[in-house]
Amino acid sequence: MKLTESLRSVFITPEERTYLISVRRLLPKAAGQSVRMTHQSPTLSEAQKRELHETALRIVSPGKGILAADESVGSMAKRLAQVGVENTEENRRQYRQILFSADDRVSGCIGGIIFFHETLYQNSDTGIPFVKMIRDRGILVGIKVDKGVVPLAGTFGETTTQGLDGLSDRCAQYKKDGAVFAKWRCVLKVSETNPSPLAITENANVLARYSSICQQHGIVPIIEPEILPDGDHDLKRSQYITEKVLTAVYKAMSDHHVYLEGTLLKPNMVTSGHSCSTKYGPEEVAMATVTALRRTVPPAVTGVAFLSGGQSEEEATVHLNAINNCPLAKPWILSFSFGRALQASALRAWRGHKENEKGATEQFIKKAEANSLASQGKYTGGDNNYTDAGQRSYGSSHAY
Repeated sequence: MKLTESLRSVFITPEERTYLISVRRLLPKAAGQSVRMTHQSPTLSEAQKRELHETALRIVSPGKGILAADESVGSMAKRLAQVGVENTEENRRQYRQILFSADDRVSGCIGGIIFFHETLYQNSDTGIPFVKMIRDRGILVGIKVDKGVVPLAGTFGETTTQGLDGLSDRCAQYKKDGAVFAKWRCVLKVSETNPSPLAITENANVLARYSSICQQHGIVPIIEPEILPDGDHDLKRSQYITEKVLTAVYKAMSDHHVYLEGTLLKPNMVTSGHSCSTKYGPEEVAMATVTALRRTVPPAVTGVAFLSGGQSEEEATVHLNAINNCPLAKPWILSFSFGRALQASALRAWRGHKENEKGATEQFIKKAEANSLASQGKYTGGDNNYTDAGQRSYGSSHAY
């Protein structure tokens, strides 16, 4: 008998030894052989992967970002009410035409536009489909595919996002109609107890399932786990929560075999809560944001296109510029996917008047050019005082 077996026999009874031998016989073959992992069948062909990756790269190619024009009918009602415009289908069409009719200057700033379902099938005043207007400028068309947030049972006011039912069929149709990327938004709230582990896990899995379905249809998924800025939490807690959420998201992506090179991430910037008494500078926001990403987001992800998260136009641009100038190594393209931070000035300039349309379009182009520079760390027009911060009146817990 070997020495180790001799020593082991001193410490166990004959009955225990018999039991251990029987258990060992149930294990694979012999103790010295390794246990093989279950084989994973490829979910995407090499051609599908190449198409997804190339699409993602085009959307956030250097100097380009995303215009999020995917507000639902309800969200548009709030936006239009701010400037005294009635929320009708025609007014929504007229407003989006202002954005989509921007000249070729915008082609170097915007790589993709996210449409709402209604907008995907609308035309300009001259009968040209909006999809054709965008594609003729070399801009890719995306589509919001989630069905909005709903209460998550068993939590204190937290939510999940619905819309997985029928998503495969919708993606197939949207691809035929010109959309090559999609967006799905989940929302998490910060408090002393939130986000709960249940909310983090549930929303991560929903985002992963959505991503997998999109990729099967050749559509690049934009992954948006938005941590709302409502509350008085400081920058440190915001960074902590962001790291926890993104860690769960990419664990779920791995579990669902999502091809990361064919995805884009749309996260919040790491900022303090709107009610926090401490004010942080752009460099502090940038360091917290990039640190959170470095700890959680795999380098394989093609690009990160930040949401503005209720920041004013100037705040969002200054912060994006600081993020791109952060001295930490950044393996991803860091760009923007802004809605209000690209549109607020245009909406105020328009106010529903035909004669204001050209001026409103110019305001949109101006903001697109500023954020194009910021995505390259070249924006010089801002200051740390955020002179338009008073325009940050977007409400709280906003839902599409």
